[in-house]
Amino acid sequence: MFTGSIVALVTPMQGNGDVDYTQLESLIDFHVREGTSALVIAGTTGESATLSPAEHCDLLQRSYEIIGQRLPMIAGTGANSTAEAIELTQCARKARAEAALLVTPYYNKPTQHGLVLHHQAIADAVNIPQILYNVPGRTACDMQADTVAELAKVGNIVGIKEATGSMERLADIKARVGDDFSLLTGDDSTTCEFILNGGHGAISVTANVVPAKMANMCRLAREGRQEEARAADAEIADLHRLLFVESNPIPVKWAVSEMGFGELNLRLPMTKLSEQYQQPLRQSLIACGAL
Repeated sequence: MFTGSIVALVTPMQGNGDVDYTQLESLIDFHVREGTSALVIAGTTGESATLSPAEHCDLLQRSYEIIGQRLPMIAGTGANSTAEAIELTQCARKARAEAALLVTPYYNKPTQHGLVLHHQAIADAVNIPQILYNVPGRTACDMQADTVAELAKVGNIVGIKEATGSMERLADIKARVGDDFSLLTGDDSTTCEFILNGGHGAISVTANVVPAKMANMCRLAREGRQEEARAADAEIADLHRLLFVESNPIPVKWAVSEMGFGELNLRLPMTKLSEQYQQPLRQSLIACGAL
C-alpha cells in the first residue's frame, strides 16, 4: 500500500526544453534526504502532457537509474487515448516502476462505463500495480465512487489519487473498497483532513518545496494526532494556496528554482510565473524555511 507524502515531482528542463538530468538527480537526492515516501515521475506536475512518448519513456528509465532502490517510483502514464496509456504503462513496467498513475482521459469526457473499460484494458495489458487518478478540475471527467469500486475489483488496480478535495467523496469511496486499497489525495490544502478522515496519504505539489514538513504532517495525521497534524498543516497553509495561484506546475517550478535547483524552464503553453505573484510566494518560502 502507498502511504504518506508522495511528491509529484517537477521535471527540470533546460532553456531549449530538454530534460535537465543533472538537476533531476539533485532533486531526487533532496527528496531522499527529506523523508519523502515515494516519487511520481512524469505526472501532471512533471509536465507529462508536453512530453513525446519517447521522451516520456526515457524520463522514466533514467529516473529509475537515479532513484534505484532508495524510494519507490510511481510513473505517470495516463493519456486520453487508451492505446497510448497502454504504451506508456508498458514503458513504466520496463523502467521497473513500483506502480503506474493513470489520470482519467482528459477532454474526451468518457462515460463511467467508458472509464471502466479504459482502465480494465490497461490493467489487462500491463502487469503492474496501477493507481487511478481523478482530477475533474483539469480533465472535465469525474470518476464516481461506484466506478472506483468496480475498478477496485481488478487485481492490479491498487489505489486512487482523488483530487476533488471532498471528504464526502472520500467517505463514499472508502465505504466501497477494501482496506488494502490506497486512498491518496491530490489536493494539498485538504490533505490533513483527508488523512484524518481515513485516507492514507497524498501525491503532493507542496512537497516539492517543503518535503520534510509535508511528510511530518502526513505522519501526524496517520497517527491520529489531530491537533499536532492541524498545527503542522497551518504552518504551510499559505504555501498550499500560493502554489496554485496559476496553473500547476507554473508556481512550483518557479519556487523550486528559487530554492537553488537551477532555472527550471517550462514548455509552452506553460509560461513563467507572473511577476505579481513572485514576491508573495518568495515570502511564503522564507516563512516556511524553504529559503
